[in-house]
Amino acid sequence: MSASRFSLSPALAAALTLVTAGLLPQARAGEVYANVGLPGIGLGYAHPIDSRFTVRADFMTLGSRSKSTTEEGIRYDGRYKLQRLAVLGDWFPFGGGFRLTGGLSSNQYKVTLDASGDSGSLTIGDRTYTTTAADGLKVEVKFPSVTPYLGIGWGHQSASGWRVGADLGALVGRAKVNATVRGALANEPDIQANLDKELAELRDGVGKVRAIPQLSVAIGYSF
Repeated sequence: MSASRFSLSPALAAALTLVTAGLLPQARAGEVYANVGLPGIGLGYAHPIDSRFTVRADFMTLGSRSKSTTEEGIRYDGRYKLQRLAVLGDWFPFGGGFRLTGGLSSNQYKVTLDASGDSGSLTIGDRTYTTTAADGLKVEVKFPSVTPYLGIGWGHQSASGWRVGADLGALVGRAKVNATVRGALANEPDIQANLDKELAELRDGVGKVRAIPQLSVAIGYSF
């Protein structure tokens, strides 16, 4: 798994600075934790304000991965970047471990699919084009860079020693799908119409994704 560059929105960076700098009033001893699940592995910091409220920041990643896939009859070589940094607030309505969680997430959820024409043909929309290795189709599926997070969970309340926690929620936002062609394909007179048809089929699938589920368990230590 290779490291990838990660950018943080100014608003989220300011919130993260506030949390980690310990500027919140009446803050108690914090908890450092590691988590695993969707989307991958990560680290976080929880800062209880009182028995009913905790603020957190955590980072989770699957890094960059490559995998071949077939979509609408076209074989693609895929590259995936999946990671996010979230600033969260936990509310414990009953005073125990159960909590409601909300916050903001800065994301790099991006899938790039590339279909090469080196097999001699590519079917795009309603037409099969004769192709060479210089031709190809590239599709990009990208989730918004900043999204709200909503969920429920257990743990990270005010306490000391070793802790366990769990999160179940979703990043709320709609994926965008774009496509481009290269080589002689770009000069075909009907390529745009067929590319639009291909995109419409893809948008009926992955383009309808309006949320990315988040599921993780954590173990940490509260000082």
